[in-house]
Amino acid sequence: MASVKIAVTIEQELLTQLDQLVKEKQFPSRSRAVQEAIRDQLQRWRRTRLARESAQLDPAFEKALADEGLTEDMERWPEY
Repeated sequence: MASVKIAVTIEQELLTQLDQLVKEKQFPSRSRAVQEAIRDQLQRWRRTRLARESAQLDPAFEKALADEGLTEDMERWPEY
């Protein structure tokens, strides 16, 4: 995937911690560290959003949707 250069402003203390991680070779560069931090945060956000949306579902309604037409299908399935 192509990379794009951007300018980011961060607090001095965060930059100091970031530079320490690079110095300790936890990341090859500041850019890679920031990239991975953003990727991780986006994945975490998507998971929590999915959980929030799922919590709003009505289990009885979802079960009824899942079962809809199931008895009809079961009559056509061969016995094992």
